[in-house]
Amino acid sequence: MARFPWHSLKRGMTRQRQFAAVILAAGKGTRMKSDVHKVLHPIAGRAMLDHLLGVLETLSPARKIVIVGSGREQVEGLVEARGGELVVQEQQLGTAHAVRMAEDRLAGFTGDVLILYGDTPLIEAETMARMLDRLHALDAPVAVVVGFRPADPLQYGRILAAADGTIEKMVEYKDASETERAVDLCNSGLMAARADDLFPLLARVGNANAAGEYYLPDIVMLALQDGRRSAVIEAEPWEMAGVNSRAELALVEAEWQRRRRLKAMADGVTLVAPDTVWFAHDTEIGRDTIVEPNVVFGPGVTIGERVMIKAFSHMEGARIADDARIGPYARLRPGAEIGEGAHIGNFVEVKQARLGKGAKANHLAYIGDAEIGAGANIGAGAITCNYDGYFKYRTVIGEGAFIGSNSALVAPVAIGKGALVGAGSVITRDVAEDAVALARGTQVDKPERARRFRETMAARKKS
Repeated sequence: MARFPWHSLKRGMTRQRQFAAVILAAGKGTRMKSDVHKVLHPIAGRAMLDHLLGVLETLSPARKIVIVGSGREQVEGLVEARGGELVVQEQQLGTAHAVRMAEDRLAGFTGDVLILYGDTPLIEAETMARMLDRLHALDAPVAVVVGFRPADPLQYGRILAAADGTIEKMVEYKDASETERAVDLCNSGLMAARADDLFPLLARVGNANAAGEYYLPDIVMLALQDGRRSAVIEAEPWEMAGVNSRAELALVEAEWQRRRRLKAMADGVTLVAPDTVWFAHDTEIGRDTIVEPNVVFGPGVTIGERVMIKAFSHMEGARIADDARIGPYARLRPGAEIGEGAHIGNFVEVKQARLGKGAKANHLAYIGDAEIGAGANIGAGAITCNYDGYFKYRTVIGEGAFIGSNSALVAPVAIGKGALVGAGSVITRDVAEDAVALARGTQVDKPERARRFRETMAARKKS
């Protein structure tokens, strides 16, 4: 069969051969010491399993089958939302046994099967495509295995291969000789095979090994006994990194962030101190934006071009238009929309609010459930009082309005275009366009009263 350029295809295009993905996620994850299913722990704000399913979607699989053990109820919603199918492996008897759990679901399926792991979230679509591509090379291997060469091979299974990638032997670490353990090409566990080959081979796998488990890699050796060879392709070690503990989760997160930072800078974003900036899986950021140290992007953030994001700012679920200025120490919460050229300054928090073009809130303000017109200025210490303990209410501030420092706008309330609210005011009623609103107590000065007070108190202290 001619080599087929899987990796060159775009989402939604029709392929000549279908493939199904079987994702193994039945491990108990005991080393995580968590009530949360292992594959739901997040990388860049997104569950590991969701990362994997999202990458798979770019290749348009015909089926997505996730094998789980305990914790089905936790995983089910995500799998269904992604159009996948859930199969329960009641007893965890090894990887070959886990893949066999999908056999009934794939009855009559004659395409390819891609075997992945829910706790290996960094694999890229290109690597998946290369697996399928190699499966249909001229030598038509029975299976394609992904190998990698880690700095420390640890207890990974080993792959002994010829120069052309043909596999001569695969062996689990526990069953390997010292010579075999010296080989640095390790088995990731990821595999591709034709369904017509895969399930008959799985049925022949035994468990006569040191662990008493049914190993998926054994199908390679069984096929070799039949005179049919398999092949290995290599991937970078970071791409094959699995997560079995909190420490490994942190390492995978760090690698994801490292690569995302490099991509941001390659796309024209300046990161002043790259290692201190944290992206989410869906962060979008425009060219010529400058990000100062210690900035965190939570999920759902979109940033335009030429934006300045100053140090120690935190954003989540926010949209920031071109030429805006954010921070330092700004917090943008979900629903924040910052208009073109608008300023959000130090210790300003914005939630479910839109600031129009050129609007400013430069100091110590809270803006929630609000609409701020273009060019409006929110003074230091001003807040929108949007919650009464039971319900949320909205504040509308017109274009060019000025809200004096330390003012409280008690919603629902509207401040007209060009209006001015005096400092320290508590506004409970609408303010008309171009009006001045003052709502504070009258100042009373009492001459000499301070001196007499000090003298009286000093005398009391002496007595």
